[in-house]
Amino acid sequence: MTVDQIQEEIINEFSLLDGDMEMTVFYIMELGQKLPEMPESEKTEDNVVKGCQSKVWLTGKIEDNKVYFAADSNTAITKGLVSLLVRIFNGQTPDTILHADLYFMNKIGMERFIGTQRSNGFAAMIKQMKLYALAFKTKLEVKS
Repeated sequence: MTVDQIQEEIINEFSLLDGDMEMTVFYIMELGQKLPEMPESEKTEDNVVKGCQSKVWLTGKIEDNKVYFAADSNTAITKGLVSLLVRIFNGQTPDTILHADLYFMNKIGMERFIGTQRSNGFAAMIKQMKLYALAFKTKLEVKS
């Protein structure tokens, strides 16, 4: 699936909640519970996303020119938020990640249920994922 197709899927899921704040927050926390377990050995200071109020750990790897992320957080809502990004970016090429236009946040009205601090943290997660993509792209270009 493309980045846009996955975003449309997320928008459709959230539209079913009809803007209900409590249900939306609960759903985000539920999404976080479905995130694959991140090994404790990867929850190091080096893998902490800077700029997040909560602790967010993020790692990336590249296989067959596609990027895969692992993530976790010490808070349920933040874990749910990072799970959305992992869902969108996993299995995409570095170029796709670097040029992705993320619009689902506005369409689902995310700013209504996450405060400024979390918005800044969310932006930091996106930035970190794009930095991984840039590093992998550079690595691939050096190889060829």
